[in-house]
Amino acid sequence: MTQRKSRSRRHYGNAWALPFLIPAGAFVFAIILIPSVMGIAYAFTDWNGGPDWEWVGWANFERMLTDQLARDALWHTLVLTVITTIVMNVLGILFALGLNSKIKAKTLLRVIFFAPVVVTPVIVANLWKYIYLPDGPLNEFLRAVGLDGLATSWLGNSDTALGAIAVIVIWQFTGIAMVIYLAGLQNVPTELLEAAQLDGAGPVQRFWFVILPQLRPALVIVSMLTIIAGLKIFDQVWVTTQGGPGSSTATLSTAQYQVTFLIGNFAYGAAFAVALSVLAVVAALLQQAVARRGASDAS
Repeated sequence: MTQRKSRSRRHYGNAWALPFLIPAGAFVFAIILIPSVMGIAYAFTDWNGGPDWEWVGWANFERMLTDQLARDALWHTLVLTVITTIVMNVLGILFALGLNSKIKAKTLLRVIFFAPVVVTPVIVANLWKYIYLPDGPLNEFLRAVGLDGLATSWLGNSDTALGAIAVIVIWQFTGIAMVIYLAGLQNVPTELLEAAQLDGAGPVQRFWFVILPQLRPALVIVSMLTIIAGLKIFDQVWVTTQGGPGSSTATLSTAQYQVTFLIGNFAYGAAFAVALSVLAVVAALLQQAVARRGASDAS
């Protein structure tokens, strides 16, 4: 009897689990896959939300090539992604190295640095919107220390608005990078660090040749998360500037919202969504290719 049950399990494998996957599979199919396919299809039509529509092929995507809003949104999205990815990785590593040391307040500092991550982005954006006011805390501080010339309308000036939004994103989400790098530092063998120190390696050499190679998996994860977050940034931009002044802070997500829900051009908005999805996939593939090449070179 026991042998018969064993043969039965080998024959059917894990097929018994399939019925339990049906509810989740149905949910994904109905809520994610079908709307996604329909959205892609609508991007090739002139649908405006009504019952009638016609197939227009690549017209919406061709329009994006000549639309100033689309071009500005693409450029600003790429700039924000590059800036936030680089700065968050650098700060995340520095904070992790500092909090991985033997300082007494490291537990409290970890909580403080990670706390902004758990706050809703809309609340954080409103907080910084107040800080950036012409008579807000930032400008008042600059005037108090004699730097009146630096005080400006941070979100109302097209030269500073995009950078001000990048600061908001970096301030809120660097804690995620810090935590991931802290976890990576726990896997760095102390024997390697001690051996490098005995060989005369200084702090910079130990970091560059011992610690950083061990942090490569964490670097891949953090880079992927920050790239995706940078490409789909919406809340911080919409709450603070709504893409303005003009289109100086517009991103692909805010432009998609504008043309879809404010203008009512649903097909053109779907084209923005498709372009954003393709951009995210390409960025992810490039990042993975660079990571694999770096790993092969290191080995």
